[in-house]
Amino acid sequence: MIHVASEGAVTTVTLDRPERRNAVDHATLVELRQIIARAAEQRVRALVLAGYGGTFCAGADLTGVEDHGFADELRAVLTGLTELPAATIAWVQGAALGAGCQLAMACDLRVGTASAYFGIPANRLGLMVDAWTVQRVAQLVGGSVARAMLLAAQTVSADEAATIGLLNRAGDLEEAKAWARSIAELAPLSVAGHKLALERLQPAGVADDVVSDVMRAVWSSRDAQEGRAAFLEKRTARFLGR
Repeated sequence: MIHVASEGAVTTVTLDRPERRNAVDHATLVELRQIIARAAEQRVRALVLAGYGGTFCAGADLTGVEDHGFADELRAVLTGLTELPAATIAWVQGAALGAGCQLAMACDLRVGTASAYFGIPANRLGLMVDAWTVQRVAQLVGGSVARAMLLAAQTVSADEAATIGLLNRAGDLEEAKAWARSIAELAPLSVAGHKLALERLQPAGVADDVVSDVMRAVWSSRDAQEGRAAFLEKRTARFLGR
């Protein structure tokens, strides 16, 4: 499901579930978390996260999402990426939706093709992302675009992503790897220190506990069950607000 290739101090991690458009299930997240932990132990200086087959990651594999435990595992992966003392680059082609968008935004930098687009369609599924993700989205794209993405489930094209700074560079996977190699040649303690300082700019969120309680309620709601069922049955969901 995941391929890992190392070239010097650069590691490339590729999601390989093309039949699911690289959607992540619980097992994939566990494996990804372990890969990130090993990268930290091996003192990798730069990590590239990519998707195989024309899509970065289409989100959560809803055939493997049953409860809030999936969200907890995803949060552990996102934390692992932000705490890794090395630069991380997401190479985005095609969809970066839901969990895929979260993975791309957890990375320090993003390189993408003209086909790349970002979105968090949780509202279409009766689900909710955590407070950290809401803060991250707002930090990277600004409050106005964040509200459109989170409240209206609006997607952001590659052109718009480049304009607002969500995409740092345009290019293929080789461009992302080349950038990673150039970063790997820089002073690793300086990179790690600056990354730590940047991550500490992220507000802790005074309402985290409140948001977490609401999120758990959303994930366990009848609407969440309806959203998943409608998606799998390829029909329009009928949400009742309970």
